[in-house]
Amino acid sequence: MSTPVTPRPTRVFGNYELLAPLGKGGMAEVFRARVLSGRYEGWSVAVKRLLPSLTGDPSSVESFIREADLSTQLDHPNIVKVLDVGVAEGTYYIVMDLVDGRDLAQILRRCKQRGIPLPLDFAVYLGKVLLEALAYAHTAVDANGTPLGIVHCDVSPSNVFISRMGEIKLGDFGVARVFVDGSRDGGEVLGKPYYLSPESLRGVVTPEADLWAATVVLYELLTLERPFTGNTPEEVFFNIRHRRYRPIHVFRPEVPELLEELVSRGFAARIEDRFPTAETYAKALTPHYDELVGTPLAIAAVVRGLFGASD
Repeated sequence: MSTPVTPRPTRVFGNYELLAPLGKGGMAEVFRARVLSGRYEGWSVAVKRLLPSLTGDPSSVESFIREADLSTQLDHPNIVKVLDVGVAEGTYYIVMDLVDGRDLAQILRRCKQRGIPLPLDFAVYLGKVLLEALAYAHTAVDANGTPLGIVHCDVSPSNVFISRMGEIKLGDFGVARVFVDGSRDGGEVLGKPYYLSPESLRGVVTPEADLWAATVVLYELLTLERPFTGNTPEEVFFNIRHRRYRPIHVFRPEVPELLEELVSRGFAARIEDRFPTAETYAKALTPHYDELVGTPLAIAAVVRGLFGASD
């Protein structure tokens, strides 16, 4: 009697079995995967790989390699951790912790669909954690103690992930830039239009660009609306440059005045009038939420309430 043979995985990519697609962007695709061997054998992970159509494009390859290089040097509880990088079948890939849950954009959409505002403690706590992750990235150093000077450049709800356990993780450093002599390397404008700072629109991106984008996210968390909108990108950019947005209390009168003043400071016309660092911004938010309510377990309960336990 012959011994049954266990079939080999049908979608093997290097040391990973690709189980299901998680998403696809302009430069890469992401899969839920299982590690086949080695230190993380059996783990469920996210495999991000460069699109096959871009493997021969030097600028795309360079950008992907830069993301891998920067991401592997970041180790913070609120930043998606990179476990492996490499090349398989002629394609560059990055393997990351799998955040089993939702991204913030999905959560905000569901809240808006149901007409349910996020609890204030949830919103403020999440904004604080996002800023703490940015504070780490902005001040991170390499193995030799040399500052990396990373600017994320694409802070937005779709890049903030919340697990089923309520963990908050900032991900996707795909367009991150290294801070060089007061500006970033490269001259093109990067990031999603609604989250760009006035300075970014002029092609000058410092860590302040991330603080501005985090303020946009905080505004959305409190109101379920974007502050700077328009029918065309040009109209959006005009409103950003001139700081034309509706005050938070128009949408949500119960938001405390002192909290709204912090958001207004984040959108101040002069950089000197905004928060000097992500760390000081995070500390300013701390008194505005109840630490017994703004917790991972409470966040997990809110997400379950919005989507259901198995949705």
